[in-house]
Amino acid sequence: MSPTRKQWAARVRPWLPPIAVALAAGLAAVGGSYLSVGRRPAFVVTPIDRFVITHSPDALVTVAITVLGPLGHRLAFLTAIALTCAVLGLAALPGVAILLDGPPVVGAISRPGSVSTAVGVLVGTALPAAVAFGLTGSPASSAGAAAGAGLVALVTVGIGLLAEGDAAVDSFGRRRVLGAVGAAIGSSALGLFVRGTGTTSFPPPFDIPEDARPAVQTLLERANDRSLAVEGLEPLVSTNFYQVDIGNVDPAVDREEWTLSITGAVAEAAEYDFADLETMAIEDRFVTLRCVGDQLNGRQLDTALWSGVPVRKLLEAAGPEGNYVVLHGADGYYNEFPLEALWPGLLAYRMNGRSLPRAHGAPVRALVPGHWGEINVKWLTEIEVREEETMGYWEHRGWHGTGPVHTVAKLWQTNHLGSGRFEVAGHAYAGTRGIGAVEVSTDGGDTWDDAELSEPLPGDDVWRQWRYEYGAAGSHEVIVRARDADGTLQIPETDGPKPDGATGWVSETVDPR
Repeated sequence: MSPTRKQWAARVRPWLPPIAVALAAGLAAVGGSYLSVGRRPAFVVTPIDRFVITHSPDALVTVAITVLGPLGHRLAFLTAIALTCAVLGLAALPGVAILLDGPPVVGAISRPGSVSTAVGVLVGTALPAAVAFGLTGSPASSAGAAAGAGLVALVTVGIGLLAEGDAAVDSFGRRRVLGAVGAAIGSSALGLFVRGTGTTSFPPPFDIPEDARPAVQTLLERANDRSLAVEGLEPLVSTNFYQVDIGNVDPAVDREEWTLSITGAVAEAAEYDFADLETMAIEDRFVTLRCVGDQLNGRQLDTALWSGVPVRKLLEAAGPEGNYVVLHGADGYYNEFPLEALWPGLLAYRMNGRSLPRAHGAPVRALVPGHWGEINVKWLTEIEVREEETMGYWEHRGWHGTGPVHTVAKLWQTNHLGSGRFEVAGHAYAGTRGIGAVEVSTDGGDTWDDAELSEPLPGDDVWRQWRYEYGAAGSHEVIVRARDADGTLQIPETDGPKPDGATGWVSETVDPR
């Protein structure tokens, strides 16, 4: 005869407090690991995050990119954190069951204050630490996980001792569970307080460092001067550069240990360290990047002043003998595209006059002019030349963002000037083709006028700002479109980002009220 619902409940109920305390121990272990190492590769969540992203179905990844945008990455990270808490909590469960005088199979050998209590603390601490070390190989991370789980175990024991003799609190009492949860939340909050969110802020681009080279100072000042004076519109050098990566924890590459290898179908393989690059002539370039997953009027389009070494210098020395190249990053990311696109590229190690931030690929990243952001590999470690075409990371997931970017005009700002006057503005980008004009319609596409454009910045792969002022009496539809420098019109047909970038004209209904 199968067990009834009441019988199942009777069997499960004794395990609920140990499971709750074990999950609290798992959360505390995650918090302890974060407190020890921060949001770095040694953080215990990192390998779980990589697993979640790698094994997520392609359809789910597409929804996360095209619908959720940055929120999709955050949800993936929260999922990884929850799974890590569960894994470490499961590891802590045997020790917790002993501490809580768990179900009869273990409860018979346990009493608060007995030797088994010490055993429970040891087991509930050591097993999560062992799992953390197995996941990360980091003694510091595993020690932090042990400290977090150990704190929950000790709080559980302490509350049990204080409650001993209180008829209102049995061995499965709520006080132990609440104390364990409180300790877990407290340790995690301490980690966030000490380490922050793990995302580092980068100084404003026009806050030029005093030690910046004169050429950099001049270029940044020129970008500031040429930015249109439109309230609410980002200047020509981005103040908040977008970030898209395959994982939620950036690699932490030591520039003193970093090397770049040139391998594959080359006449002479080579390896460079950071000091080698610093001995080469440095070049400064304004370069715009756009993510292939960027929505039509999305915000994954930004510009910075990058400084580094032209790739051509290294390729010429290696003597490529193939027509394709694969760039590899320290995060396991890779992408393949025609070698000819890489020749005019830049190996950037500075950004807006400062050392390249970790979030943007430190110590060195690739910049490939006029192509979608996915081939501008960060944390670059290898340039592999191949004779035959292969598939890159995102191509395996149905994307094809290895080609030149589409022309786009973004409508990012609408200002009500009063007395029936309006100002619309944004940025326009066409890769190395350059922007020749931005056209605006305020009557739903019946008529078009040229918008004012910002003066071009130096460089072949840079966006421009645009603004247009007009008068209108009622609600109306504003449409914007761009033309390349050669006069070719932006693609009018609307299509989503997948597989090779969004197309269409941006429109917005403006209400005078």
